[in-house]
Amino acid sequence: MMNSEEKSGSHRFFPAIVCGECDSPVDALVALCVARDEAMDLVAASWPCNDTGCILAVLDGGRTVAAIRTPEGRWAACNAFLGQASSSRLEAERNLQQLIRRGRRGYVGMQNV
Repeated sequence: MMNSEEKSGSHRFFPAIVCGECDSPVDALVALCVARDEAMDLVAASWPCNDTGCILAVLDGGRTVAAIRTPEGRWAACNAFLGQASSSRLEAERNLQQLIRRGRRGYVGMQNV
């Protein structure tokens, strides 16, 4: 069953591969090579509107990374695959399963569009 968020097209779901887990979104972004000042700015900017538990950043060179809140309340530092984003969470989960190899873990992130 699709929820209203999926029907409206206001969100895109993308697969993300976990690189590590941290206690805060700032630490997760810094672990992904985002400068600490920029990471703090991104987290502060997301406070009023971030109900998705996901903060995206694009590194020099174009690699997209994400800090994604885990079900346990920690933050996963992830490589994000926005090129495989879709309007359906189910499709993003299928894409994630194709990316996960050799014991890797991943999450489906949600991007507001």
